[in-house]
Amino acid sequence: MYAVIKTGGKQYRVQPGDVIVVEKLDGDAGAEMSFGDVLMLGGDKGVTLGAPLISGASVAATLVETRKGEKIKIFKKTRRQGYRRTNGHRQMESVLRITGIAGAGETAKWDGTVDLMTKAEMNLRARGLAPRVDETEAKPAKKAAPAKAAAPAKKAAAPKTETTEAKAAPAKKADAPKTEAKKAPAKKAPAKKADKAGDDA
Repeated sequence: MYAVIKTGGKQYRVQPGDVIVVEKLDGDAGAEMSFGDVLMLGGDKGVTLGAPLISGASVAATLVETRKGEKIKIFKKTRRQGYRRTNGHRQMESVLRITGIAGAGETAKWDGTVDLMTKAEMNLRARGLAPRVDETEAKPAKKAAPAKAAAPAKKAAAPKTETTEAKAAPAKKADAPKTEAKKAPAKKAPAKKADKAGDDA
């Protein structure tokens, strides 16, 4: 079953389950809407035309989101006058999900659930930039498991501190001869310069 409705000065052919973009309508996301301006109905019993509207017919819809449309650029120019103007405009629009049609002795309903996902979020998910719901729910469970494993690791680290202190003392002793060895070549260097001076004389 389908219907032709009028809203925002335009006409739309709709069926249950369709998603349409119309001129801005007042309401929050998830609000139920009803359109009484039905111009035509089509179904199993045939086509019903209004004159101009069908009395008693209505189309039910759910408001998914209200957003800005695509940008339109306006450019003006007058040649040889140095006149150039650029402007832009984004028209406000509403996205609707058609949930049911009733009239002319027939009714049709959509059995699905209305997803209130915005176009911006859909674009992010398509590019893989938005986290999925399943991943966000699974993350807290994963964080809890490492926390339990960290407690035994700390207990095992406590006995190692004594051994590390014992190893640190010999390491300091080993560092002392290295510093002496470094100082010895420094004393020999001036002697070499003195020998070179004697050769020049």
